[in-house]
Amino acid sequence: MSEAAGVAAPSQKLSPRILILALLPFGLGYFMSYLFRAVNAVVAPDLVREIGLNASELGFLTAAYLLAFALFQLPLGILLDRYGPRRVQAALLLVAGVGAGLFSIAQDVISLTIARGLIGLGFAGGLMSSLKAVVVWVPEQRRALVGAFVMSLGAVGLLVSTAPMEYAVAQLGWRQAVFFLAAVTIISAVLIFFIVPRDIGNGNPVGTTLREQVRSVGRIYADRIFLVLAPLLGLTAGTHIAIQTLWAGPWWRDVAGLDRAGVAHELFLMALSFLFGILVTGAITDRFRRRGVSELDVMFVLLLLFMASQLLIIFDVVEVRLIAWLLFGMSGQVAILAFPWLSSHFGTALSGRANTAMNLVIFGTAFFAQWFMGWIIDFFPRNAAGGYPKEAYQVAFGIFVALQAIALLRFIVGRKHYAKA
Repeated sequence: MSEAAGVAAPSQKLSPRILILALLPFGLGYFMSYLFRAVNAVVAPDLVREIGLNASELGFLTAAYLLAFALFQLPLGILLDRYGPRRVQAALLLVAGVGAGLFSIAQDVISLTIARGLIGLGFAGGLMSSLKAVVVWVPEQRRALVGAFVMSLGAVGLLVSTAPMEYAVAQLGWRQAVFFLAAVTIISAVLIFFIVPRDIGNGNPVGTTLREQVRSVGRIYADRIFLVLAPLLGLTAGTHIAIQTLWAGPWWRDVAGLDRAGVAHELFLMALSFLFGILVTGAITDRFRRRGVSELDVMFVLLLLFMASQLLIIFDVVEVRLIAWLLFGMSGQVAILAFPWLSSHFGTALSGRANTAMNLVIFGTAFFAQWFMGWIIDFFPRNAAGGYPKEAYQVAFGIFVALQAIALLRFIVGRKHYAKA
């Protein structure tokens, strides 16, 4: 599909004003989104000790963020295309701030799960609102690069959720630290509403009714190319989210035998590799895109690296243990390369719905993977220290690598469809 008629073409230059006033505030929201998404990997020992959670309960509690996040993706896409990212994102961040405040005072697993779900709902637009803003303001040839810039702010949030968050928890306690983050989230909402230019926040109904917009979501899910991409993106990015934002921490504790400070240090290095991977991926893709190479071709090569890193982790080759995890962090979110491609394929007017439709697949898979891994791990007996054996993680991680391999083969077979688009 081509760009929808009636949408003003963005400037051919990357305006510093747009980057600072229009995109940076959205990046701040995405920063908070990723911080909250991964924070349970650090505070998990406090939750287990204070609330008395097992692995399955911890997995479901943490994944409640992902479930609420995923379930709101379809209405989010409609709202972004109809009302614009400024108003939608500002309202959602207020919900996230309230959810974080409730999480900081919750006393049982049910209250924590509900609060965690509210946080996920409020951050459902973290990346998608940013990408919608990118589609509106950035030339098509440069979207992968600018999208990587926004993603890099999420990676900084992941960085802060590791060793810095561990330090904050040690100094303040986990409840006070989370309450502080709730306040910062509300401030982010205010900044987006009042600083982002209003011409990026008025929406673009392009003459369609709400009913027509809803129907268009069905057409997106019926698109042949979308159906080829969805399983691959869901299983790779979803698995990465499930592991990096929760199960990587217990793995370093149980398999590598590290204490809390050691776990936080390794998670910090993984987050650094995540940031590095996003920036390098964006730069590489930007260069190849200007030479006529599809984002999907670059994504395919990097996904091979991602799957190889998982195999090294599963077999726990000690000599390259850290390297394997750094490669995992660096390559796990290359599915982001598909979003600018989808925006071009479906056109600007449908870009919000197209991206959120795919995001539903990714985060729905992430929710299932995060919970299911905990369910699998619980089948194995705990050791004297309360941890789980290496075999538990090998089985839990191995199932999803096998599913990724199947999805990759399907993508190769269906390549002829997207190559002609």
